[in-house]
Formats: sequence, C-alpha cells, structure tokens
Amino acid sequence: MGFKTGIVGLPNVGKSTLFNALTRTAAAQAANFPFCTIEPNVGEVAVPDLRLAKLAEIAKSKEVIPARMTFVDIAGLVKGAAQGEGLGNQFLANIREVDAIAHVLRCFEDGDVTHVEGRVDPVADAETIETELMLADLESIEKRMQNLVRKIRGGDKEAIQQERLLKLAAEALENGKPARSVEVDAEDEKSWKMLQLLTAKPVLYVCNVAEDEAAEGNAHSARVAEMAAAEGAASVVISAKIEEEISQLEPDEAEMFLEELGLTEAGLDRMIRAGYELLELQTYFTAGPKEARAWTIAKGTLAPGAAGVIHGDFEKGFIRAETIAYEDYVALGGEAGARDAGKLRAEGKTYEVKDGDVLHFLHSA
Repeated sequence: MGFKTGIVGLPNVGKSTLFNALTRTAAAQAANFPFCTIEPNVGEVAVPDLRLAKLAEIAKSKEVIPARMTFVDIAGLVKGAAQGEGLGNQFLANIREVDAIAHVLRCFEDGDVTHVEGRVDPVADAETIETELMLADLESIEKRMQNLVRKIRGGDKEAIQQERLLKLAAEALENGKPARSVEVDAEDEKSWKMLQLLTAKPVLYVCNVAEDEAAEGNAHSARVAEMAAAEGAASVVISAKIEEEISQLEPDEAEMFLEELGLTEAGLDRMIRAGYELLELQTYFTAGPKEARAWTIAKGTLAPGAAGVIHGDFEKGFIRAETIAYEDYVALGGEAGARDAGKLRAEGKTYEVKDGDVLHFLHSA
C-alpha cells in the first residue's frame, strides 16, 4: 500500500508550486491569484530509498521498482469554506478522500505575492483551515446523528456504537479540539475511521520558506514547529521554489545544487519520511534477477498481510515467509550468502514484518 496525501492551505501559499515540484509535472497551475487550482490534481511520485538500489545491485535485478506515494493538490480554502464560501464544499469533499493532510503554510515574506488575509502569519493560517474543517465535521456529525435515530431505537448495535463515537468527536470539536485528539479504543478503531472526519486525519505542517532559509528555517517556521509539537502533529521546512528547480535537474546536478544551498537532501525526502512516520508506515523489499521492488505496509503488519500487498491470493494461500534483514542481505552478498550463514529465517503467520526485511513468500495460490 502507498498512501494518499492531500496538499491543502490558503490561496497563494505555494501549494501548486510544491505539487508541481513533487510530481515533476506542470499539471497543477501555479499562479498568483486565488482558486487557480479548481479540480484536485493527482500525481504519483517514487519514494526515494537508497536501500533499493543496493539490493538491485546485489541481486543483479533487471528492473528496479520503488514504492509509490500519491499527492493530491487541493484548491485553496478560505474562511467560510464550511458554509460553501469560495469553492468550499468541493474542497472539503476532496480532503475527505485522503489518508493524511499536508498543510502548506506560508512562512516567507514577498510583497509581490498576494496573501488572501493581507499578512504573513502561518499559525493564524493553520487555525483558519482547522476551524473550517472543524465546522464541517460538526455539520457532518449533526446530520449523521439524525440519520441514526431510527436504527438506535431498533437496537442496532452498529448504530449505537456510531452514536457513541460521534458524541466523543462532537465533544472534542465543541471544545476547540480536532477529532484526532480523541483517544479511541482498539475495538472502535475501524468504526472510527469509517466516520471519515476531516479533523481525525493526521496532519503534516509544511513550512514554505524563502530559498535562503531552506536549511535552517526562520521565526515563522519555528512558531509552526512549536504549534505542531503542542498538538502532536509533525512539521517540515521546505522551499517550494527550490524543489521546483531541483525537479528540472539531473540527479548529479540536483545533488550539487543542494550542497551549494547547505542542504543534505531534497524536501521531497523529508516530506515522505515525515509522512511515513505520521501514518506509521514502513518498507519491505523483494529482490531477484527479474526485479528489486519496495513495498509499503503499516507498522505491525503480519507476514500474510504483507504478502497480500503483492496479491490478495498470496495472503489467502500464505504458507510461510523467508526473510532476511536488509543489513544481513548486504553484508553477506545476497540470498545465497545469507542462507549459508544461517541468516535466512522461515517465519509463519504470526511474524511481524520489520522495516527493511527482504522477503520471499511461499503460498498455495
């Protein structure tokens, strides 16, 4: 599995510029006026992972297939979006379909780029968006509660559970807290996710700074980091302009360009790593002469579930998994060396796959 991240923010904060850079396309129109992005643009990017290239080299793989990550560029929200202001209803519906929210905040000063509120205050911008999402959630909860009345009277257990969870969410929202602040028991997690509350989605704050501030950030991004830490969210500093320039360069040129700016990696790498941590994701690999491939799974996934990411039949007919830790695979020169050294293990249905595992599944399908 990969994951779908919606890029949101007020108009003119650099969302579409960032999207263009991340997906290496010009599909999202970047212009200095609100609502230049009407339909959500969707782009897939390869997840950079140096381990994959090393595995491919050792296994002499003909093809290298990285994991994929989906970004959705969602048009700029404004105050009143929850009541349909701007293109509010459409935007909110698009946000509902993503797994996580990358909230782009303007942390740069530029008199040539209009700010919809006429000032640069990323924390206030974050609060504006959060308020709109919270209002939309409250409206959604009210409608859902009305629709559950008849089922609850009939003793429907699922409806009773939904009502209880909706009341928990409403209580948090009415106290000015997002739904993600609610602690949900394990047995309620599936039903909680099915509520699709906007403010239940994990948030990554993306501080868009000027090019000369990309390495260290600035006072604006420092305030955002403080806010993120207080609410248990994540934040990264990035320069959308730099990412756009990097996206047009060859890998060697991009590396030199980053070094000149005092950066050790591209913003894309930082965003993906932060996104993986946010959604508690990890990577396992398959490697052989035909291909070396990276697969994304949730932390805690058991071997049959990991096999199911490749094909559902692999999970149904799972017999066992042969696994080698990445470090052992590299140190011992591949599968044969790992097997001879006793580092290849046969694991059953209860094995919890680790980040970096090199796996081969045996199945009856």
